[in-house]
Amino acid sequence: MLHKISVIGAGNVGATLVQRLAEAELAKHVAVVDILEGIPQGKALDILESAPVYGYDTRVVGSNTYDVIADSDIVVVTAGIARKPGMSRDDLLATNAKIVTDVCNNIKQFAPNSLVIIVSNPLDAMCHVALKACGFPSNRVFGMAGVLDSARYKSFIAEALDVSVEDIQGFVLGGHGDTMVPLPRYTTIAGIPLSDFLDQASIDKIVDRARNGGAEIVGYLKTGSAFYAPSASVLEMIESIAKDKKKILPCAVYLTGQYGIKDLYVGVPVKLGKNGIEQVVELKLSEAEIQELRKSADSVQELVHSLKTLVPA
Repeated sequence: MLHKISVIGAGNVGATLVQRLAEAELAKHVAVVDILEGIPQGKALDILESAPVYGYDTRVVGSNTYDVIADSDIVVVTAGIARKPGMSRDDLLATNAKIVTDVCNNIKQFAPNSLVIIVSNPLDAMCHVALKACGFPSNRVFGMAGVLDSARYKSFIAEALDVSVEDIQGFVLGGHGDTMVPLPRYTTIAGIPLSDFLDQASIDKIVDRARNGGAEIVGYLKTGSAFYAPSASVLEMIESIAKDKKKILPCAVYLTGQYGIKDLYVGVPVKLGKNGIEQVVELKLSEAEIQELRKSADSVQELVHSLKTLVPA
């Protein structure tokens, strides 16, 4: 069990994650911080009062100040605003970059030895912001996206085949968005290739739905976005770290030449353990898959370039 896990942002993703962390008892203490007065305190107290019913002894505390994250082993950043009607991509990018910079300056001050998991959007670009603001080694600053995208992909396969999700192995590479790269060639059901179950047209349909999984939920909710699956995805990452499971999970990580991509955060499979990113796993991709991955990386590079213009050093 870890000493403390902290979550920055008490919105739907952050608060649901705090609940999942408390119930999983991965740390003795869980802290949640938000700028809205009373919100993190109230949600933390509500989760704490659930403990006797669920039988967990996790201590949960909420605050509007960052001192509560002191000595955290892991800090998860969910803070930021959602894109609103009439708001440009650049407006969202600039606003959330300032928020994430402020958050990470506080992480550097109060939790200098922590691992930092970025959930704020645009996720891949915000990882760059966090790396710069924290000044930590890149193995300690990474993003959650591939686990979520892969979960959506596998959910749709299980639904189409009417089989258990536990039998499905598969993952998604690339940036978090419609340029993500699902890999049907590496997807199996109980070790059997996906192509033995579905024709190419059916696979393409599932891949397309996975790429637009977040937008599909937003379309239903109208005024919100997904939070159950995103919080579950972060929990899987934290469990692999806390228990040093060394799971192979797709995460947004800083590449230094792997897959022919350098100095950029892109989603690829990694070994995730107590030290954070312990190994980047390089798959043998076809030429078409490499091209798709690099196209996705180019989209991330555009955001990073915009950041330099919008938020100069």
